[in-house]
Amino acid sequence: MLLKWIETERLLLRKWKDSDTKSFFLMNRDLDVMKYFPELLTDQQSLELINQINQHFDDWGYGTYAVELKESRSFIGFIGLSHPRFENDFTPCIEIGWRLSKDMWGKGLATEGALAVLKYAFTKLGIESIYAFTTINNRASEKVMKKIGMKKLGSFFHPNLPAEHTLSKHYLYKILSGDFLLSDQ
Repeated sequence: MLLKWIETERLLLRKWKDSDTKSFFLMNRDLDVMKYFPELLTDQQSLELINQINQHFDDWGYGTYAVELKESRSFIGFIGLSHPRFENDFTPCIEIGWRLSKDMWGKGLATEGALAVLKYAFTKLGIESIYAFTTINNRASEKVMKKIGMKKLGSFFHPNLPAEHTLSKHYLYKILSGDFLLSDQ
C-alpha cells in the first residue's frame, strides 16, 4: 500500500482536502506566486487542477501532495510528483514540482518537502530518475533544485508556449536514484 502522506520536521504532505480549496484559489490569483506562469488561474481553473491532481493519485498512487504546516495545521501549497503532459526529448518522465504561498517563501520549506518527496520516490516507489524544470528567470525555484541535489542538463523551450514568450525558455534538471541515495540527504 502506498503512503497517503509524508511527514517532515515542519510539514505534512498529504492528499487534498476540501478545506484546501479557498487557500489554493487565493494562491493561484497572487501575482507574485504566479509570476513565472503564463497567467493567473481562475477559481475554476484551480478547481480543475485539484481534480487533475486527485486523478493522478488515483492513476499512479502518488502525486502532488497538499502541504500543511504542522505548527498551524494550515494549507500552504503543494509539493510532489507528476507526469508532464507535453512531448519533449526527455518525456515521458516524472517531474517534481512545488508551489507555496508567498508568506512561506525563504524558510527552506520547499527544499524540506522536496527532499522528503525524493526520498519517498526513490526508496518506496522505486523510481529511478526524476526531472524538474522552470523558466530561466525563476532563480528561487532553480535554487531549490540545486539544494535537493539535482543537476542541470541544459535548457529547452517549453512546447506549450510560443518560443518568443518571455517564459518559454526553461532550465532542465535531473536526479538519479543512486545519486540521491549516496548523498547526505
